[in-house]
Amino acid sequence: MKEASPFYEDGQDIRDRAFDFACRVVRFCQRVYEDGGVGRMLVRQLVDSSTSLDAMLEEARAAESKRDFVSKCSIGLKEAREAHVRLKVMEVCRIGPTVEASALRKEADELIAIVGAIIRNTRRNAGLASSNSRRIPDSPRCIPNS
Repeated sequence: MKEASPFYEDGQDIRDRAFDFACRVVRFCQRVYEDGGVGRMLVRQLVDSSTSLDAMLEEARAAESKRDFVSKCSIGLKEAREAHVRLKVMEVCRIGPTVEASALRKEADELIAIVGAIIRNTRRNAGLASSNSRRIPDSPRCIPNS
């Protein structure tokens, strides 16, 4: 991993880290695709979700308001979570280089934590309500008849 530059401003380090993550996933997916099998089906979805985080952080940079910033970061967070799940499946099912899948999953986990903190802090500092207050309640669990 490259050393953080002292010249990062306005969140450039997280954008650079998300970009590096996307490039690492693309290279990983190239190897998985060449191996064939079920990995080929997962590759497209993993590339889409892993490159979306960086794209949404770049869009957030040009946000028109704090609410717009939070919205774009939240979309990126959802995509990072999707990438994390797909990498976890690939790691557990041993699809592609396992060590690389594990390292990428750990990086996705860290990116999720960082972007989640950015969203929480921005909401708190801007006085924006959390989207959790508008959540749809979980559906009741089905209990089989005895």
